Amino acid sequence: MFLGTHTPRLDEKGRLILPAKFREELAGGLVMTKGQERCLYVFPTIEFTRLAEELQQAPLTSKAVRAYNRVFFASAHDEIPDKQGRVTIPQRLREYAGLNRDLVVIGASTRVEVWDSQAWEAYLAENEEAFADIEEGVLPSGL
Repeated sequence: MFLGTHTPRLDEKGRLILPAKFREELAGGLVMTKGQERCLYVFPTIEFTRLAEELQQAPLTSKAVRAYNRVFFASAHDEIPDKQGRVTIPQRLREYAGLNRDLVVIGASTRVEVWDSQAWEAYLAENEEAFADIEEGVLPSGL
């Protein structure tokens, strides 16, 4: 499970040094792709494979399913981190997420999200109050 907030920087070659606490789980390989809200999703390869199998069960007769799958899979990039825990973020994904030098990398349970630091701050400012107001039925019982 991925947890926490980290603030690495992109180097001049478009590489991200993965936070140390995420490296072991991502060392065997990862897949990064477009996420919602203009961030990037980073999955361990095994989790991406599990998710892909679930998405294959969705009906191809659904226009929304076809559209989501096209964007999700067409933008996917697989990679194995180097010995320093670095991965290259392809230019097209950096442009999609508006990534410059300063990043925020968050643990989001089964995935990691990569955000431009200003975009993350704007997202938090817009959504933290809604987080406090989440009503019963959204969260599992007992929380």
